[in-house]
Amino acid sequence: MRKKTRLILAGVFICASAFAGATWWIASLGPPPLGKSLDFSTSVVDREGRLLRAYATAEGRWRLAATVADVDPRFFDVLFAYEDKRFREHHGVDPRAVLRAALQFAISGHLRSGASTLTMQVARLLEPPEVRRSMVTKLRQMVRAIEIERALSKDEILALYLDLAPYGGNIEGIRAASLAYFGKEPRRLSLGEAALLVALPQSPELRRPDRFAERAREARDRVLDRFAATGTVPADEIALAKKEPVPNGRRPMPVLAPHAADHVVSASPDVKVHRLTIDAVVQKNLESLARERVRALAATLGPDVSLAILAVDNATGDILASVGSPDYFDLRRAGQVDMTQALRSPGSTLKPFIYGFGFEDGVINPETLIEDRPVAYGSYAPKDFDSTFQGTVTVRKALQQSLNVPAIAVLDEVGASRLTAQIGQAGASLVLPPGEAPGLAIGLGGVGIKLSDLVMLYAGLARQGTTTPLNVHFAAPPPQALRLMEPVAAWYVGNVLIGSPPPENGTPGRIAFKTGTSYGYRDAWSLGFDGKHTIGVWVGRPDGAPVPGLVGRTAAAPILFDAFARLGAPPTALPRAPKGVLVTSSAKLPPPLKRFQPGRLGGTTSQASLRILFPPDGARLDLATTDGKAVPLKITGAVAPLTVLVNGIPVPEHDRGALFFRPDGPGFSRVTVMDSAGATASVVVRVDDGSAINVTAR
Repeated sequence: MRKKTRLILAGVFICASAFAGATWWIASLGPPPLGKSLDFSTSVVDREGRLLRAYATAEGRWRLAATVADVDPRFFDVLFAYEDKRFREHHGVDPRAVLRAALQFAISGHLRSGASTLTMQVARLLEPPEVRRSMVTKLRQMVRAIEIERALSKDEILALYLDLAPYGGNIEGIRAASLAYFGKEPRRLSLGEAALLVALPQSPELRRPDRFAERAREARDRVLDRFAATGTVPADEIALAKKEPVPNGRRPMPVLAPHAADHVVSASPDVKVHRLTIDAVVQKNLESLARERVRALAATLGPDVSLAILAVDNATGDILASVGSPDYFDLRRAGQVDMTQALRSPGSTLKPFIYGFGFEDGVINPETLIEDRPVAYGSYAPKDFDSTFQGTVTVRKALQQSLNVPAIAVLDEVGASRLTAQIGQAGASLVLPPGEAPGLAIGLGGVGIKLSDLVMLYAGLARQGTTTPLNVHFAAPPPQALRLMEPVAAWYVGNVLIGSPPPENGTPGRIAFKTGTSYGYRDAWSLGFDGKHTIGVWVGRPDGAPVPGLVGRTAAAPILFDAFARLGAPPTALPRAPKGVLVTSSAKLPPPLKRFQPGRLGGTTSQASLRILFPPDGARLDLATTDGKAVPLKITGAVAPLTVLVNGIPVPEHDRGALFFRPDGPGFSRVTVMDSAGATASVVVRVDDGSAINVTAR
């Protein structure tokens, strides 16, 4: 009896000691490494979350986060059948698999099957790699697996496996593996592809498809055989999966919108996922277009010619596609230089704004007659592109045919400083050499501007006179709209440009567009808009060297029309005419608008008797001092009746001849007065903060 008691006590002691030892050992392991921060690749995604570009981690690894929802469900069917049939049932350790492994160990003296569950594999991947497998290692994985199961849901455990599983070389995680081996996201894997991705983590270096394609095939087929044994898939589907080719190399990671991606990553290097306004489908289409077109252009213009394309949404200013170069990795064409942000000469692309400000000032209408004849402004004597002159033409024809002499005549009336100031007020920047003042030459390209700024300005025309800064960050706060010109003037410009004769690949009357060629054939441009989108195209050499034969109409305009065709939707109609638009023939225009008469603006008058006494030209009004009250407009020497225009819009007939300004916001505004004798006077007034001034008649 005493012997039996001693045995019982010894057994209790041994068990207690074993329990205490196990407890101490488990405690010595410390908490499970679930708080470990995984170093994922920095990724840039489009507006729908589609991957545009990824960057390797600091260790040179490709690891992209994935969830269960990101992977084809068939992959999990194959994974569970091959790795862990009872994954959804056990709590980290599968007792049946452990018993089987223990029996095999007892019979053979070594581990023949590891009995590892997916949770145990996650535990192994979360901790430093072991030099060799051992019983202690396996026990630690079991303990960790139970701890992980208590802390995480099954889908969270699967997500860790999807992120951590090794696939050979520097590829970790199913998403990076699917992109590297199949060139696609893992949402729609074929059965053969799913089986290969199940097989690779078992022995990632020995089964790498890019080095050991045959071994990879054999491993994939073993996975398919085990999946077939479940009886849940037809034999013919398994046979077809085995016939799928195994990739024998790695594909490059996606590199869409690389310049935009570089910019946002360098600006915020600590952010791991950058979501942009870019549409991956549009971006891919326009990048393909750029590569196709640059090959064709190289045949006629030389191998160093390059191009850039920028497409935006008119309403929001969101950048939908940004192609800074045809090939980011092309060293000859300086592919890594973003030509959408390069300062270049705009050629004739500023002419629409010259005429727009002329429309705004009330000195011209699209049907106003204007002279295209030799003229000199001091030593400056502009001439048309083909060195000929058209004689008397309408403003509409002058802009559609991009005649130089009429544009400079209107610019001389509007004022080069006014052009640069108002474009600057709209958010764009015209860059002159240091110390140089704006002159008439800027109307023909004697200034520097970015493609992005030109696209923003043209989108402002489509928005009927207000610009919004271009934006590439998805869900960014809407920027404040800035005034470019009055809606009537912007509508006139769009109405003229939509009638410009298109290139051979274009359909008339669908896109309002303008081309331009800089001095010395260095830059070719084409910018256009419909009711929804604006696209800009630049063609030239990144180093600024001349390209003989480079002309906007033949080099850039066809690309513009192709770009609109690849947006995936037909062009949208331009906005309807706003109130105040005057649509008539040249003969029926009011007398002051029938023919362009230089020298009517800038505080001067075409007859000495008509003058605007108050406010004087260039006056500044302070909103705080006016406090919303009317400011009188005083005129002398006028022959009634009077026609008054504010920024090109006629003011309703006044009572008792009294006119008033009623400033309701900051900005520039031009007030023009015309009398019945055809005399005209005009002043420009500025309210300190930058919005339009309204004039009312009383």
